[in-house]
Amino acid sequence: MQSSHVEALKAKHAGLEARLHVEQSRPAPDVAMIQQLKKQKLRIKEELARC
Repeated sequence: MQSSHVEALKAKHAGLEARLHVEQSRPAPDVAMIQQLKKQKLRIKEELARC
């Protein structure tokens, strides 16, 4: 159970990283969206550190 949770968090983190990269690559990136994605990534990273 624990490892599947960790794998799900890693997948979610990778998805956020991809979305962040796409947003940052746009000609006019949405700064608020970038901040939100970074916060979500940080929360997931912190949860992974606790596992």
